[in-house]
Amino acid sequence: MERLYTHILLVIISLSIVIGCASSGAFNTANITETQLSEDNYNIVATDITGQSSAGYILGVSGDINQQVRTFALARVSGSGMLYGEAINDLWGNFREKYGDVEGRNLALINVRYDTESLNLLLYTKPTVSVRADVIEFDD
Repeated sequence: MERLYTHILLVIISLSIVIGCASSGAFNTANITETQLSEDNYNIVATDITGQSSAGYILGVSGDINQQVRTFALARVSGSGMLYGEAINDLWGNFREKYGDVEGRNLALINVRYDTESLNLLLYTKPTVSVRADVIEFDD
């Protein structure tokens, strides 16, 4: 009987690992656009605009490894898990509230900085990504 319980426990652990959630939170890009701001053809529209995103997971752990949020958990219970994209979208939403619409404007983010934070409790983990940037607008 004890052997049966051991097998059931091993099956449950194995299934938890196989069907669990894992996210690297990686924000790797293959293309990098570089703009030289050597001419006087832009204005600084806003400084220190922020955006944030988080997700909640049960039975897991999150941490910052090589400047990227990494999460290994059984299941996501809140958020989409697209932390970097959602943080940038939140940044632009915060910009719109204070400085108006971005459509039709030649805007760019400069001095972009990412910060990560992880709340790890016994049964719950919540990784958070914050992004901070300055916004410039190019003259026509």
